[in-house]
Amino acid sequence: MRGRLPARPLGEVADAAVRVFAAKGFRPAGISDVAKALGLSHGAVYTYADSKQALLYLALLRVLDPAAVDALTPPVTAPSPDKVVALLRDWAAARSGFEPVAELLARPPAGSRAAAEVELGQVVDGVYGFVEGNRVVLQLFARCSEDLPELAQWYYVDTRRGLLELLGGYLRTRIEAGLLRPVPDVAVAARFVIETVAWFAMHRHGDPDSAAMLGDEECRRSVRDLVTASFLPRGAVTT
Repeated sequence: MRGRLPARPLGEVADAAVRVFAAKGFRPAGISDVAKALGLSHGAVYTYADSKQALLYLALLRVLDPAAVDALTPPVTAPSPDKVVALLRDWAAARSGFEPVAELLARPPAGSRAAAEVELGQVVDGVYGFVEGNRVVLQLFARCSEDLPELAQWYYVDTRRGLLELLGGYLRTRIEAGLLRPVPDVAVAARFVIETVAWFAMHRHGDPDSAAMLGDEECRRSVRDLVTASFLPRGAVTT
């Protein structure tokens, strides 16, 4: 007779949940998908988490505060939606890596076009670095928020729209100061910056062809160069 399988560490279960939910989203994914990723039976997963919502909580906690998963006692029960959103807000508030970008976006316009070009490059680098450094977290948010209203409110409305408004205000002041060229629509231009960065820093990793062909450093430098150049006044020469 075969012996009993050894208990899996809860962190291993959480890692499998991260992979499944990040790939499929919340509604399409099932407990059986997590079980398959772990090589366990469907019923065995319930010894670690008592529901799909609890598995999602494990996945979120794993990417937000990895060590916290090891302190939980299985089977894990999902907290209330309000507590999950509070967890997300605490994580966002602690992301000091984005603070330099926020400071740049809040500065008054630079004194010259050359200085404005350097500053815009720093903004693009900062946003790229934040997305790249947190791409698993952001991918999980984006995939699962499609099915979870509380997560969608935090991710899209409270967080991403705030960034778009901040970036739009930054571009508008530089355009009005004559440091960057006028664009047909500032809100669209701000989204162009964010979506370009998001694809190269995060989404390309989900495209096997692009992930194999495009290097990290080449993508970072090219995005900075091309995005910055797209806002330079007509006829300006980049440095």
